[in-house]
Amino acid sequence: MRKHFVVFVLLIISFAINAQEKKLSKIEVKKTEENSQATNRGGSVFQDRTDKKGIKNNKEKPPITAYKIISIANDTTYVDTTLTSYKDYKFNYLRKDDFELLPINNVGQTYNSLAKREEYTHLLPLFGARARHFNFMEAEDINYYHVPTPLTELYFKTTFEQGQQLDAFFTVNTSPRLNLSIAYKGVRSLGKYQHALSSTGNFRATASYNTKNERYYLRTHFVSQDLLNQENGGLSESGVNQYLSQDTEFADRASIEVRFENAENVLKGKRFYLNHEYRFIKKRDSSNHELALGHVLDITDKSYQFDQDNQNDLFGDSFINQGLSDKVALEDFTNEGYLRYNNDVLGEFKVKGSYTDYNYGYNSILTRTTTNGTIERIPNRIKGDVIAVGGEYEKEYKGFHIKADGMTLLSGDFSGNYVKARVDYSIKDFNIGFQGDINEVAPNYNFLLYQSDYKDYNWQNDFDNVETQKVQLDIKSKKYFNLSASYKTIKNYTYFNKDADSITTPRQYGEDISVFKVKASKNFTFLKVIGFDNTIQYQKANKGEEVYRIPDIITRNTLYYKDYWFKRALYLQTGVTFKYFSSYKGDAYDPVLSEFYIQDDEEIGGFPQIDLFFNAKIRQTRIFFKVENFAEAFSQNTEFSAPRYAYRDAVIRFGLVWNFFL
Repeated sequence: MRKHFVVFVLLIISFAINAQEKKLSKIEVKKTEENSQATNRGGSVFQDRTDKKGIKNNKEKPPITAYKIISIANDTTYVDTTLTSYKDYKFNYLRKDDFELLPINNVGQTYNSLAKREEYTHLLPLFGARARHFNFMEAEDINYYHVPTPLTELYFKTTFEQGQQLDAFFTVNTSPRLNLSIAYKGVRSLGKYQHALSSTGNFRATASYNTKNERYYLRTHFVSQDLLNQENGGLSESGVNQYLSQDTEFADRASIEVRFENAENVLKGKRFYLNHEYRFIKKRDSSNHELALGHVLDITDKSYQFDQDNQNDLFGDSFINQGLSDKVALEDFTNEGYLRYNNDVLGEFKVKGSYTDYNYGYNSILTRTTTNGTIERIPNRIKGDVIAVGGEYEKEYKGFHIKADGMTLLSGDFSGNYVKARVDYSIKDFNIGFQGDINEVAPNYNFLLYQSDYKDYNWQNDFDNVETQKVQLDIKSKKYFNLSASYKTIKNYTYFNKDADSITTPRQYGEDISVFKVKASKNFTFLKVIGFDNTIQYQKANKGEEVYRIPDIITRNTLYYKDYWFKRALYLQTGVTFKYFSSYKGDAYDPVLSEFYIQDDEEIGGFPQIDLFFNAKIRQTRIFFKVENFAEAFSQNTEFSAPRYAYRDAVIRFGLVWNFFL
């Protein structure tokens, strides 16, 4: 039924767009705020490059600021082809700054979190297998585009042993009102250790459309993702000794023993998303009012599967000895409607309501006899529907930017709510922001219900909602420094740990947790050609540190040389990056659940990582060449990313990001 509904919606959208285009006898470019800057610098953004005879004219090319990137929250930036130290930090598998993350030894595997990851705001439990979600693109991760000419971006980077990683993207405005984009990000890496292959793919396609009278707009996307990892359980007891021995025999990491070589897990997901709005009253010169009705549709299907050829004592007894397979799926169907009113004096108000139908679980009910002889029945489904209402407000007032958002569940088996408010103000060289968040939501589904072929990995829990309160201060200044400080309290914190039989089990902390965090960064320039970029973070769990494990200090410092060479044909950046985090009892990884759990046996960290890099820009191409973990090039690496999971050895990697503007 849902598949037919999606096809129907797509056909209606296609028909509406085609019908609108047929009404237009010619392309008319309107000088709106979005393209006025480009117009002032060289005519219309979408102006033809040829005259009627087909001969190229001498019109100036559109500026880079005309190639716009629009987020789900309607924040607009533009394509950035500069080469900076920040671009070097983002040149990785996630294509994000990984300052607070510690990668496991192969590309495409999970990350240990040096600072606990904060999820997007939500009212219902999240799908489990959170260790697999670092590279899973949610609706908030998808951007939309508006470009004067077709734009292509190619990302390439080498991996470990056999394989490569590639991210290819293309977008085009077929008219000033219709933009289409398509992209695919694929990674395959064998890894240096036995049975550590990663193979992932993220396909996404977007469309955005505005009618000629600008009363109706539409943004939609489709994504399909498949994230697979072979699992080896980390190093065995013998493997740990081999790794730490620094014996040249084990410089070939494939010769080091791992716990098993017969398991893999995979996270899959598909999503169709539609966000469209019709303006009944549109702002004009004679009116400062705007009234619009909008609708958001989100259809998401996710599944997670763990397969293992034979039972392994590491996870306890199993119901079957061969062909173990755990699979769980979630179907989430959400409709949201809203009424938006905008007034130049009062600001913008939005009243919204949503209906969500969810279905999470497994194919069969589990019935078993407990140790005391009673019959235990573990259901296979958590399903139902909920209704939520809320509102948003935004206003610019005398230099202050005020924004608030809140929502609460009214009906259904779950309860939850959130309130977010932020105020920003600019004064001289500083942008100052203050934010407060309150959120109450159920723990993710993995804590509430889990079934497995392993006997001890079966549970049903009725945990209380996790309650989080947070205040944050942000100060940004290009001239001086950037500073972010926050204080957060958590009630009913949920986590995994090992029980007396060394089996991973879900837990809920009975006391409050409080966390203070401050992060400062500054990039200095000396003699115009020497750069020194610094980021340092201090964080401390004042309460609940026995379950909320984080390092006190994280720091990253980059010293580099930058200048133009060859008559400014090439821009060069080369230097060294130093990374460090203080030692702490980092979380361990469970491959059955694809979750991290707390442990009390081993500390990680307290070692420096030194990277040497040589980056260059030629026109719109940025080339990256790096010696990772250079300090370990002179002696065998003995550090860990998580207990039993080795840190990455010294390696030379290179790649590029290449933009085409047609």
